[in-house]
Amino acid sequence: MLWGNVTPFQVDKLWSQVVHYYIDKKKMSKEEANKIAAAIVKKEIEKNTCQNITCRHLKSKHIEHLKQCLVDTCPCSKFIKKI
Repeated sequence: MLWGNVTPFQVDKLWSQVVHYYIDKKKMSKEEANKIAAAIVKKEIEKNTCQNITCRHLKSKHIEHLKQCLVDTCPCSKFIKKI
């Protein structure tokens, strides 16, 4: 999968759970369920990524209370929230 090693959660598992939920419980088509799963996975990745355009590392690579990135070569010095 495209996002295999870049997320703090299992993309395949989340995708599968979302697709099965919408197919089984909501009686949607496979294509519709896949579109919803793609949107949810994208949102989760964005939520777990620093929004500073020069950084884009996972938030788990940041020291939250100091608001600094743990990656040595990163110019990021603080979190930026998406507006």
